[in-house]
Order: sequence, then C-alpha cells, then structure tokens
Amino acid sequence: MQDERERAHVRVTGRVQGVFFRDTARRQAERLGLSGWVSNSPDGAVEAVFEGPSERVREMIRWCEQGPPDAAVENVEADFETPRDDLTGFEVR
Repeated sequence: MQDERERAHVRVTGRVQGVFFRDTARRQAERLGLSGWVSNSPDGAVEAVFEGPSERVREMIRWCEQGPPDAAVENVEADFETPRDDLTGFEVR
C-alpha cells in the first residue's frame, strides 16, 4: 500500500504569486521525489501537478496549504487523477 502512486492536480488561491511559491514548491517536490510541474495562472492562482507515492503527494498538498513564508494561501483544491507516469522530474512553467 505504501508504494501506491497518485497524481493530483492542485489549484492554490490567495496571495501566491510574487512570493516564490513556484520555486519553493519545486524544491519541496524534488525533496519528496515527486514528478510534475507548477505554474502561475492568469487569474492569480498557482496550479500544479504532483505525481508519485501517495503519502508524498498528500504531504505536498499539505505543504501547499501553507506555502512559502510570504504566501497567504486562501484555498487549495486537489483533484486526484490516475497516475500516467508521463512526467520526468519537476518543472516550473
């Protein structure tokens, strides 16, 4: 069960742009060994996809609820998808 993989498409709203959210998320995801990407949305949100071991994906989602020190996260939405294993590494888009 601990090897079960998960993929989450996450949307984070609040004061999350211009506070190093994407770069800090990338470093955290790499530390956890996750694949995926993180990107700013035109509406001021941050979107990301995290894929890897279930517990690590969930830990990353919990991290998004706080974000980096200068962020003011208002809401985190996570939609779970079937892992596709189509991502290599983690990138800021």
